Amino acid sequence: MMKIGELSKVTGCSVQTIRHYEKEHLIASAERSEGNFRLYDEAAVEQLLFIKHCRSLALSLPEIRELLGLSRS
Repeated sequence: MMKIGELSKVTGCSVQTIRHYEKEHLIASAERSEGNFRLYDEAAVEQLLFIKHCRSLALSLPEIRELLGLSRS
């Protein structure tokens, strides 16, 4: 498990972007530590890298949401 700052460094996404994607339900809501820090796992890394790749292809957030929905079914 990693905190949001570590996730940001690993994926190259800003902390603000990660929070936005979580709010938009593009990535799963993070677990919380006893100190109320967001904790992310390897699945979050994979999801963010996928979203980042989609954004590099100029896909919109609704299009990415649809792709993620297809992969989850």
